[in-house]
This record gives sequence, structure tokens and C-alpha cells, in this order.
Amino acid sequence: MIQVFPADERYSVDNGWLRGRPSFSFGEYADPANTGFGVMRVCNDDFLDPGKGFGAHPHSDMEIVSIVLKGQIRHEDSLGNVETASAGE
Repeated sequence: MIQVFPADERYSVDNGWLRGRPSFSFGEYADPANTGFGVMRVCNDDFLDPGKGFGAHPHSDMEIVSIVLKGQIRHEDSLGNVETASAGE
């Protein structure tokens, strides 16, 4: 059975520079009945303030997919990898 969780009905996060709506348990939002979909563990609708991004932070055996709708986003991991993605890429 397919369940639909519209963004406006999901948990919301507001860290000032980042506003988001996680689809699954993530960060401060914990729901043991909603921890992911198959191997997917994180699926967030995030909005970042201009000039902000995700600084260096650890990942373990994880692929990141970012769909940039406007502007650019910079992402750094703890291994020193740095990428910038632009809208339309």
C-alpha cells in the first residue's frame, strides 16, 4: 500500500539558516515507525539561506543526491571532498 505524506503535514525543522521537512526520522525528529524506505534513510525538503550550506560532517557508506532548484549548494564531507552543485545540474 502506498502512503502519501504531504510536505505540509510532515514534521518541520527551523534552524534559522535551514528550514526543512524530513520524510523519515532524522535529527531531532524521531518516529520508530518511520525510519526510511528500503535503503533510503534520509529524504528531506530543505530550504537554505543564501551563503549557507553544509560544512564538513561525517558520512558512512552513504550517497548524497541534491536537487538544486535555485542557486547553488556547497557540500563538504569529513574526507575532504567538496562539491558545489548548481540549479539544473
